[in-house]
Amino acid sequence: MDTGVNCLIFRMEFIKKVIGKELETFELKFAESVKSKTPMLDRVMKFIIKRKGKQIRPMFVFLSARLHGEVNESTYRAAALVELLHTATLVHDDVVDESMERRGFFSINALWKNKIAVLVGDYLLSKGLLLSTEHNDFTHLHILSDAVRQMSEGELLQLEKSRKLNLDEDVYFEIIRNKTASLLSSACGVGAFSTSQDQSITQTMKSFGEKVGIAFQIKDDLFDYGNEDVGKPTGNDIQERKLTLPLIYTLNRADKPTRSRLINILKNENKNKESVRFVINTVEQSGGITYAREKMFAYRDEALAILHRFPESPVRNALEELVRYTTDRKY
Repeated sequence: MDTGVNCLIFRMEFIKKVIGKELETFELKFAESVKSKTPMLDRVMKFIIKRKGKQIRPMFVFLSARLHGEVNESTYRAAALVELLHTATLVHDDVVDESMERRGFFSINALWKNKIAVLVGDYLLSKGLLLSTEHNDFTHLHILSDAVRQMSEGELLQLEKSRKLNLDEDVYFEIIRNKTASLLSSACGVGAFSTSQDQSITQTMKSFGEKVGIAFQIKDDLFDYGNEDVGKPTGNDIQERKLTLPLIYTLNRADKPTRSRLINILKNENKNKESVRFVINTVEQSGGITYAREKMFAYRDEALAILHRFPESPVRNALEELVRYTTDRKY
């Protein structure tokens, strides 16, 4: 096992030492919150819980909360609301993208078809709404509802722009700020509010989370191209005609013949392995990957600068490790 992987394991172990009890309690509470009296729906919920991801967003909720006070029931509800909305959007995304896999397993729509998947996503959204309204967590609900709006706008803007294959950096950052960073921003915001009840602190933590979320998405962009840090190139985004930061940088700086060739591949040859390899090689040679990595680290450092406004503590250190984990992860 290489030193990079060991470092990532160490980081996650350190984070779980700080909020391990909270995460264990959260898992129980979250499983309880999605239970249904409808047998089929209950089976789907159990499937979702067994195949949950790394739970990065609940970690940000709990660490943001602990940075400003003691975790309470409001914090657990905030984390559950974030995870419910996140899971709902993933289920709906798989339907929209016609994806048959999620985290190495069959997606909900692959196993139960689209109609059921859409209804499952709706159920998760409704559970989040009820969880908040039944406990008068209206600030939580306001913050997360705004995130859902932003995520929808970001997805629609990306769809519109990907058809034309004409995207500048400003629009790219608008898309990922809405589509990806808004939920992470909200996770930090609701976590902080649950213990501080302070709107100024909440806004600061939302800004922190947004910076992390942008860095997180750029890291995802880099996975498509691969290097010594992220392994074998996947080319998935190229095949799906998604304009990522390394590709945008390359398109905006390529000579006219190269740009035309790249656009033609994206439009007409995006399933051809040799053509996809040409795009990957051109992006590498143009400096697109180096540029994207520099941008990613710049946003990470902006997030850490915000975090360092608060006093040093084990919780702040764990939050810093989680930020670094998002940009150093291998998948």
